[in-house]
Amino acid sequence: MASTPTSARTGVIRLSELSPSVSGADMVAALVPPPQFDGATFETYRADPAYPSQQETKETLQAFSGGGAPAPRGGGLFRRAKKVPETKPGVYLDGGFGVGKTHLLASIYHAMPARRKYFGSFIEYTALVGALGYQKTVELFRGSDLLCIDEFELDDPGDTMVMTRLLGELVSGGTKIAATSNTPPNALGEGRFAAQDFLREIQAMSAHFETLRIDGTDYRQRAIDGHAVVLDEPGYEAAVTDAAARGLVSDDTFAALIAHLATVHPSRYIRLLDGLTMIGIRDVTQLLDQAAALRLVAFIDRAYDAQIPIRATGTSLDQVFGEEMLGGGYRKKYLRAISRLVALTHE
Repeated sequence: MASTPTSARTGVIRLSELSPSVSGADMVAALVPPPQFDGATFETYRADPAYPSQQETKETLQAFSGGGAPAPRGGGLFRRAKKVPETKPGVYLDGGFGVGKTHLLASIYHAMPARRKYFGSFIEYTALVGALGYQKTVELFRGSDLLCIDEFELDDPGDTMVMTRLLGELVSGGTKIAATSNTPPNALGEGRFAAQDFLREIQAMSAHFETLRIDGTDYRQRAIDGHAVVLDEPGYEAAVTDAAARGLVSDDTFAALIAHLATVHPSRYIRLLDGLTMIGIRDVTQLLDQAAALRLVAFIDRAYDAQIPIRATGTSLDQVFGEEMLGGGYRKKYLRAISRLVALTHE
């Protein structure tokens, strides 16, 4: 039986008992920046002076968004103008987690004077294709001015083919593309599937983008301890009780939550979190199954977008992915999730 938590304002619910539904129209309506980036602008992006690439990228993106090109350097009145390099229809922000890529992506969205523009995570776009079908998705986005894609990742060959075709059709129609990732476009899929078999498609896709490398340290780790907060049982009970008196709280065992995520499409994870003010997880253990780990990453991405604090017992959440996983092809995904988990337990 389907249910959603939106009708309750306070109290405790079990996420493992919810079966949310999301329509294609709901998915399209959700293609806007997460609430934490509602007011993101280039002016509020704090470039770290220790990493000049952050300021340089910001200026390039301001020009891409229609804020004017950077002022030319040197040259006189009668000097021959330098040939302006061909402007590509897309920008691709490559860099480690926590350097402000999503903030910059949202800044592009807010700054570009576009009539039709969309902002979503990579998984939201691929889920939309699954819900509407490829051709209807193309028709939906055809003629749009801007498509922002956060956390661009290619986890399987099917996604490679779908996104390559989709971007190619949209770019040919005049749509601008802005994307972020922890992986350069020519390395997408590395270590996960036979990327060489899809090299032509990957290269065709990367040809649409000007790649901008952003260096820096994870801003989430600058002001907090490097480990997730772990509560004992009395501390956890007190946290849940206190939060439930003021808002809607979830309380699940880690095993039950992980098992339930396997029954819910990742595009619906955001519906699991509707109305929540805190996520409670008991008896966390280290994950051994890669599919389960990737589902947890997708869930944590949605929780982080919504800025929902997490309280947990058991194994520290920064230890939930084993060494074998951290050494594999999804390493950067897991490290990003760990960074976000640590931040949410300190909220």
